[in-house]
Amino acid sequence: MTGAHHVVRPARLMDLPGGPVEYRLEERGARAVLVLHGGHMRAGLALGEEVLAEDDCTILAPSRPGYGRTPLSTGTSADGFADTVAQLCLHLGIDRLAAVVGQSAGGPTAVTMAARHPALVQRLILQSAVSFLPWPGRATRLGGRVVFAPHAERATWRAMHTLVRRAPDTGLRLVMRGLTTKPIGPVVAALAPAHRSLLVELFGQMRSGSGFHNDLHQMNTTALHDGHGTSSTRRAAEQVTQTTLVVASPHDGAVGFAHAQALADAIPRARLITSRADSHMIWFGSDYPTIADTITGFLSQP
Repeated sequence: MTGAHHVVRPARLMDLPGGPVEYRLEERGARAVLVLHGGHMRAGLALGEEVLAEDDCTILAPSRPGYGRTPLSTGTSADGFADTVAQLCLHLGIDRLAAVVGQSAGGPTAVTMAARHPALVQRLILQSAVSFLPWPGRATRLGGRVVFAPHAERATWRAMHTLVRRAPDTGLRLVMRGLTTKPIGPVVAALAPAHRSLLVELFGQMRSGSGFHNDLHQMNTTALHDGHGTSSTRRAAEQVTQTTLVVASPHDGAVGFAHAQALADAIPRARLITSRADSHMIWFGSDYPTIADTITGFLSQP
């Protein structure tokens, strides 16, 4: 990642049979890649996309339900939203996705998308992705339901935006504390200036809407079982036929490394890449240039 890229991008809204979807389409080359971002993100925010842009990929990034201008009524489950995103691709004239990238809480939808639409999706890339294991931990779940509840998240993020703007080091320490298993001081101190600037910009623009509250609900109810004693996301993972890259760090404090291991074990053609990043943000790890080269090579394979 370089400081030449900014996280805030323009987004549009499209009415589809499955409901309205906010999306960002950055048209470049013939290969299109779908990016499903994680919690507190929306179509207008970009994270970890530089490797795709530099590889001349067209990028399609929708806001998941409850984030940005995509309402909760659009695709109330991972299955439903995966089908709606397939409709979005059809309306945009995209009949083939070189890859679907699932980041963090976008992981279950990415896995489901690959399983339900194999003719559309050629490859799957999972980055610090939530699996079918319980997520998040009890403390985060209870706290998140309070501070990121739809009626409270505006005030929560207004305070955070002010903090990272006026006292960026303090703001980074506060937000990053939940993203790493390491002592927070050295983690923040080790950030390269360009990475620090990007994180300040990102954390200064994040919002939760009703999306994060919905994520917590979905991943502790329907995402964990399908009525037959099996996780619906696990079942989808076992049905994925595409070659898959799973990238995660053992120092991830937001989504434990066990999630990456579980996904790599369940998906038949998956390869697990262990990042040396200090946190959930694998894109800022010292070894990310090597991982980016692996992703570029992966996208170019037949």
